[in-house]
Amino acid sequence: MWSKIVPYIPSWTTLFQAGLALIFPLGIYYINTSIYSLVGSKGAISKHPPDRSSANKDHKAHADQQQEPSSKITGDYDADLKSIQAAIGENSDVHFREFMVKKFHARSVLIFIDGMQDEELMNKQVLQVLMFESQQGQQEQQERISKSFIKESLMPLTQISEVADMENLHELILLGHTVLIIEGMKEALLVGSPNGSVRSVNEPTSEALLRGPRIGFTEVLSENTSMLRRQGLNKSLEIKKFQVGSRIKKDLVIAYIKDIVNPDLLEEVNHRISKIDMDFLAESGYVEQLIEDNYLSPFQQVHNTERPDRVINALLEGRIAILLDGTPFALIVPVTFSMLLQSPEDYYERWIPGSLLRLLRFFGAFIALLGPALYISFISFHPGLIPTKLVISIIQTRQGVPFPSVIEVMILEVSIEILREAGIRLPKPIGPAMGIVGGLVIGDAAVNAGIVSPFLVIVVSVTAISSFSIPSYSAGISLRLLRFVGMLFAAMLGMFGTILFFLLICIHMTKLKSFGVPYVTPFSPIRASDWKDVYIRAPLSKMKRRPIMMKTQQSKRKS
Repeated sequence: MWSKIVPYIPSWTTLFQAGLALIFPLGIYYINTSIYSLVGSKGAISKHPPDRSSANKDHKAHADQQQEPSSKITGDYDADLKSIQAAIGENSDVHFREFMVKKFHARSVLIFIDGMQDEELMNKQVLQVLMFESQQGQQEQQERISKSFIKESLMPLTQISEVADMENLHELILLGHTVLIIEGMKEALLVGSPNGSVRSVNEPTSEALLRGPRIGFTEVLSENTSMLRRQGLNKSLEIKKFQVGSRIKKDLVIAYIKDIVNPDLLEEVNHRISKIDMDFLAESGYVEQLIEDNYLSPFQQVHNTERPDRVINALLEGRIAILLDGTPFALIVPVTFSMLLQSPEDYYERWIPGSLLRLLRFFGAFIALLGPALYISFISFHPGLIPTKLVISIIQTRQGVPFPSVIEVMILEVSIEILREAGIRLPKPIGPAMGIVGGLVIGDAAVNAGIVSPFLVIVVSVTAISSFSIPSYSAGISLRLLRFVGMLFAAMLGMFGTILFFLLICIHMTKLKSFGVPYVTPFSPIRASDWKDVYIRAPLSKMKRRPIMMKTQQSKRKS
């Protein structure tokens, strides 16, 4: 009887693989739990994320209580000018242009940062007016020396405001504002607005389209918000301003459609932005990392884009856009995985070609993630699953290759990644040529040297090309990173490891959320009505409702 049972007992290698298949998910679960318990986690979507600035609140409040009240502008010209020069006069780019306002018989000074003001505007609308044109009617208007008279009757400027606090005045000057101080006035006047050199509006370089608008955001926040306004008349478009950065302050705005956006989502975005506590936010990537739900996830939970048309379409779906001064990349929240594989061009073409292109992108993402892992699984563990003629051809091409499949795949993949990174960093005239020539030379040399097989070169090339089909560069980086993890799973467990890796990715994405919205919606949870805009793009006439997952105030799109 025992002799009949023995043939059905799996070999020790099969038992070892089964044991590893059981140990891997348990190990990953316990490691993940340990990391979260040590460094803390923001959770999937708590009503409010952890207060990262609360540790310093008491100290700041105590320090504020001990500080003396901030000094005020006194109206004494010599004292005020001396105070400003003592505070910021050592900066070589701060200029003091003193002159006499003959109408008031008062000394004045124009303070500005070199390169941060419109010189023609200052010369014509400030200096010329105060030094020459204001002398007309001097006897009749002598008694009306006041800031209201200057603002309302003297200087023809669209933007002019007053500041009485000396500390605030120092900050505004260093931020690029032009300040006018007149003897006898206890307030300084801010004339105009900072207007440094900026680049012109160009086509977005990271999201090129064949059909669609040719404009992209710039580094000037006011220009970016005006681009959103110019998309079309919308009285419900609201833009709310914040100041971020504890040491170097920058302007940040959130944009939303007030009668569409979910109020809970708006409250959560406001709360997370208000809790940002850093010295300086150089780019919107800082904001993205500080407000995302799960910073341990390899997937991005905040979408970035340079295209105003993409932002306005997201707002009409009930999402919120975040724009930071000094960067052309706007952020969109919340985000789902399917959104990262969609392109604005899908909606500008007819629905049949648009759907086909979208399906190609999903297939390309699958190949970019699992292509090398499947190659390792078939070649090293399951050659019997490959057609006979093809496997014979592959075996012939691998003759003389000294490395196992996982090593030769690693050699080529790492080489491709280095070439891709080098092509980005090199000057534009050289970068594309470097990538193409480098790939051809290295691939051909590796095959001739017998380091890798020709068939593997085809697999790696198709994988690299597939990764380029992903519209979002950040999403492509995530798949490129996970590709190496999938290769290790395949090298240890074969097809079982590849399937296990894919299942772990699916489990993680199912648990992941972006501002309360499940990351793989509408698949989990299932929302069949939202499937009209996932794998395929339904005709526009059939897309009558906004995504249910956004829980918008107005679910129906008005015609």
